[in-house]
Amino acid sequence: MIQIGWFGLGSMGLAMASNLQRHLARKTAPSLMYSNRTISRGDPLKKLGGTPASSFSKLVSQCGIIFTMVSNDSVLQELVTTAINSGHSLKDKIFVDCSTVLPETVGATVSKLKEKEAKFLAAPVFGGNPIAVDGKLVFAIGGPKQAAEVVKPYIQDVMGRKVIDCGEDAMKSSLLKIAGNIVTVNLMEAVGEAQVFAEKTGLGTGPMEDLIGEAFGAVAGGYSKRIADAGRLTTGAYAPPLDSRPGFGVSLAIKDAKHAFSMAKEHNVELPGLQVSLDNMEAAREYAGECLDSSSMYGYLRQKAGLEFWNEKSRQGNSQ
Repeated sequence: MIQIGWFGLGSMGLAMASNLQRHLARKTAPSLMYSNRTISRGDPLKKLGGTPASSFSKLVSQCGIIFTMVSNDSVLQELVTTAINSGHSLKDKIFVDCSTVLPETVGATVSKLKEKEAKFLAAPVFGGNPIAVDGKLVFAIGGPKQAAEVVKPYIQDVMGRKVIDCGEDAMKSSLLKIAGNIVTVNLMEAVGEAQVFAEKTGLGTGPMEDLIGEAFGAVAGGYSKRIADAGRLTTGAYAPPLDSRPGFGVSLAIKDAKHAFSMAKEHNVELPGLQVSLDNMEAAREYAGECLDSSSMYGYLRQKAGLEFWNEKSRQGNSQ
């Protein structure tokens, strides 16, 4: 039975790793071994039976499959360098990265690990924290087919509801994630605009939220619940309390949008809608600080319409 490891316990990573550990416990498989820069972030995972590792190097030495869910390209690159320089054999190990990184980062990672006879799968995910908690994420997997077949049973109906096969080229899954983020960020912008319109015209955000969820699907409805102020269905999570973590932080969303612009420029593609969304997210962060969700352009849209940045369900002050 393969020992599985996990590094990266942000809001997404912790939710995903928790579902994986529950699955392993049901199968009476070895407990998930985990590590993180702040190891106490894994305390909820430990309560589920997970086993902490003191470092990523130790994780690599003891695990045959190593999942990572990190914030950016440089962190992934650091982890790969750590694994290569650890002195441990990487032969036949499978590294699975669920982060959003550039295709060139994926390509370089594949090459470095291949030299050590290890395999790399790029497996970025679609869906926010609530979807991760429910184990309903969509995974886009690219990389060696044999490795993908080994890993899929730990993903399908465990952490995700769907696995999209992007073929043997791991960079293709990175491209799909970046393209999908164009839709995601623009959708949040559209939902935010519609909710501000509903509030200012007197329609009210409740009926608008019902319409969004029923007519445009669960994903759009989920974004509406994150930003709007329409009774019991909403949380004001676009601007959470300063002592909490956003579902998907605005700085990560800005990073993802800039990845898309980097690729678009390279291929002479214009993304005018994404530019509006990016500008509004950056304006929200400038006003209210880092502790914001990716949907926080809603607060800035409220300001532009003459309303307060904060609604009744959000926190009521910035972090600056």
